[in-house]
Amino acid sequence: MEEIIKEPSNFIHDLIDEDLKNRVYTHVQTRFPPEPNGYLHIGHAKAICIDFGTAEKYGGTCNLRFDDTNPVKEDTEYVDAIMEDIRWLGFHWDNVYYASDYFDFIYECACKLIDMGLAYVDDLSADEIREYRGTLTEPGKESPYRNRTIEENKDLFRRMTEGEFETGSRVLRAKIDMASPNLNMRDPVIYRVLKAHHHRTGDKWCVYPMYDFAHPLSDAKEGVTHSLCSLEFENHRPLYDWTLRTLNIPTPPRQIEFARMNLNYTLTSKRKCLRLVNDGIVSGWDDPRMATICGLRRRGYPAEAIRDFCDRIGVAKANSVIDFALLEACVRDHLNQSAPRAMAVLRPLKVIIDNYPADQTEQIEIEVNPNAPEQGKAPVTFSREIYIEQDDFSLEPPKGFFRLCPEREVRLKGAYYLKFASVEQDENGNILAVHCTYDPATRGGESPDGRKVKGTLHWVSAAAAANVTVRLYDRLFMVENPSNEVGVADFTEHLNPHSVEELHDCKIDRSLLSSAPGATYQFMRQGYFCVDPSSDGDRLVFNRTVALKDSWAKK
Repeated sequence: MEEIIKEPSNFIHDLIDEDLKNRVYTHVQTRFPPEPNGYLHIGHAKAICIDFGTAEKYGGTCNLRFDDTNPVKEDTEYVDAIMEDIRWLGFHWDNVYYASDYFDFIYECACKLIDMGLAYVDDLSADEIREYRGTLTEPGKESPYRNRTIEENKDLFRRMTEGEFETGSRVLRAKIDMASPNLNMRDPVIYRVLKAHHHRTGDKWCVYPMYDFAHPLSDAKEGVTHSLCSLEFENHRPLYDWTLRTLNIPTPPRQIEFARMNLNYTLTSKRKCLRLVNDGIVSGWDDPRMATICGLRRRGYPAEAIRDFCDRIGVAKANSVIDFALLEACVRDHLNQSAPRAMAVLRPLKVIIDNYPADQTEQIEIEVNPNAPEQGKAPVTFSREIYIEQDDFSLEPPKGFFRLCPEREVRLKGAYYLKFASVEQDENGNILAVHCTYDPATRGGESPDGRKVKGTLHWVSAAAAANVTVRLYDRLFMVENPSNEVGVADFTEHLNPHSVEELHDCKIDRSLLSSAPGATYQFMRQGYFCVDPSSDGDRLVFNRTVALKDSWAKK
């Protein structure tokens, strides 16, 4: 009997399966609803994978909807960036909507609540409203304006809408229950006066709905069946359901919450990330040390690796902290399969092969990718003068040093065996060049007499070398939770002073100069690197995406 392999499930899909089985819904429609007030980060990638992936699993639709209910903080710059990030991650929306598309409908719903005696205009200040709301252990107390007549509330809301009152002077609140154990149900604000220019509606409105009111109504207007959101909205679900039920919305959406992604050694707070940018701590939102999707893209993280990471951590109901090393492992796994190999010398030391013909060069073939043998081999130039890493030579080698030194023969990757002869030094003892001899019989890296060497070095021919800049990136913070470290006043105290090191005049083979921005390579024995968008024809800049091995644990 053929074994049936059941696809792993998660609680979101289990709930949807139940809804479909019971005919609560006949199809599945989701949405990804970012606010266009900043750049997406790695946490959003999880939400994107869940929202779009769920719709794809059930053959449904997933819309992109911008929650543009706060014009003070929103901009088309963020709209464009969000769309670019979603496309890059490999997802495609069915429709693009904005909460502002529904402002008329949402406004009508607010007026309907007033007519039902379930909403009132409140003159209390924001501080007073917080004071009246009570605490988790004490019930709130009613506003002195809570029992205004329906006609009075209708008149005041109309005057709010017409711009008679100043920003912040009055709000519209739902009349629910000031003694509710859920603070979100204690007469929440659903509209406020806000005289600000909106990026889409211009100056048409001077009152704007609050997120908790606009969101369920936007979902309903679009026909969303399952409103998937992160766990912090679990306590808001009663208000979500109350809004839809009270306004008699047919076939209301079902809100389902999942645990958000908490990744150690990173910041995702928009306010704190904005400070990093504004204070010049990072070069911008796409700085490769940032946890923004555009920053990860610039660093060379493949979209496939990020999706794989989201799949590996799964969908949970309880919050947890994910180790950054898991994300890096996903990146390594993908690049190990896809990235072509190349030799680059980051801290060059010149080696002169005394017995190699001075006017000769030859082509040495290097395997493009051992994991993809069908890609074949690529030629690199070999000559009398080459560059190796400074750390690959020692005049006084420590125990266990298997690289170039007076007592040891080494192999040049794909080329020849090499023996030390002498050094050139300046008056201070600094090594200027190393002289060696080679064995012509060992071309290809093997000796016909069977002698073995333990050290294999990468190299770049001086005859075909090009200078490039290399940026070695590391984690931006030195502690796992830079936002909430106990006893620390400012998260910037935990910045890693070595989060980036810029090296100039690194050596690569000239054949790589035609690489386009975003091109990724494994620099042998170094790590994975990609071409930075700031590169130009005269000077390429490479960003280290990730080292070959996780060395952070040792630190």
